[in-house]
Parts: sequence; structure tokens; C-alpha cells
Amino acid sequence: MAARDPIARLADLDVATVHEAAGRTGDLDPGIRPIQTGGTLAGRAVTAACHPGDNLAVHRAVLAAGPGDVLVVAAGGHLAGYWGEILAVAARYRGVAGLVIDGGCRDTAALRGMGFPVWSAGVSVHGTVKQTAQSVNEPVVAGGVLVSPGDYVLADDDGVVVVPASRIDAVLDAAEARRDKEEAGFARLREGATTFEVLGMEGAGAGD
Repeated sequence: MAARDPIARLADLDVATVHEAAGRTGDLDPGIRPIQTGGTLAGRAVTAACHPGDNLAVHRAVLAAGPGDVLVVAAGGHLAGYWGEILAVAARYRGVAGLVIDGGCRDTAALRGMGFPVWSAGVSVHGTVKQTAQSVNEPVVAGGVLVSPGDYVLADDDGVVVVPASRIDAVLDAAEARRDKEEAGFARLREGATTFEVLGMEGAGAGD
């Protein structure tokens, strides 16, 4: 039987489980939030870094991306309209899965309407120039995490986690084992076991 694709395996997990399985590493700044709810984004990173107020690198990153890729844009927390409906339409045509940016976006109603998933540090109508592409498909620091092209990205309502490509198999194995153990624990809790018993903690007695 052929091994499952890592992206498909990643998409079956949640951010918290992967973060824990990765040794509590790779989680982007919690201020980076989804503009939609209830969605999951999983794919490999195409990276870009922007000068403040300049989104030329984002336009170039869209051209560098392909089906299933996740754009990861480092904007240094600057809130401007680095991403909007025009870029989303262009990215959707190329099969891009979604965007993670530690900067701002706009046209959020249109983005939600077309189902293009975005995780951003905020929303801003402030426009950007298109003059200098700082970098595309080079390592960047986004949301406090080093992200290299080809790293694996998972995002959901809880946030965003990045797993280096060199660690993906080991982290996926650990995450799936953790998920299975938690599901067994949920079954025990529903049968009356305590959290202390399920989690193997001491101090369940009163006053402990």
C-alpha cells in the first residue's frame, strides 16, 4: 500500500496536536487569526518578505506558487492591505490553497465569499505600493517563526503551525499517535474516568 501524502495526513490533524507533537515548536504569533471560521489549511510554503507598505513580493510569490501551495508572507506585523480580492482571484486561478501573513489584508467579505482562506495579523484598508520585492522563495521569519520554502503549514481556528520539511515524517507519526491516544482518552472520560486518571497525573485527592 502506498504511503499517504504528507499534506493529506497533515490536513487530518489539528494545529494544537501538531504543535505538541513537534515539541511545542513552530507556532506562529497567536495574533495571526483567520478571517473565516471552521476551516483548515494545509500545504507547502511559498514564501515572500515585504518592505513596509510594499506588496510587490506578494505578487511575485503568486507567480511562483502552484496548486496546493500556501503563501507565507513576512510583513513584520505591519497592517496594510498587502492582500485583497485581486490577488486572491489570481492565486485561486493558480490553485494556491491559501495565505498566511503576519501583516494586514483587506476585501475580507469578498475573500470569504469566494472561499479563499486567509490567516492575517489584522485587517486594514490602507493601500500598498508595488516597488520593491524584498525576497521570494527564500527563508523568512513570519509571526516569529523561521519558514523556508517547502516547509509544511497547517492552520485552523486555533492558529498556524509550521513544520520543517526535514521533520515532517517524524512529526506526523508523533501527531497521529497523540491523536489516537487522545481519542482513546475521550472514550474513557465518557465512561467516567477522571482527567487525572486519563492523563496520568497525581494529586487527584481533595486539597492536593
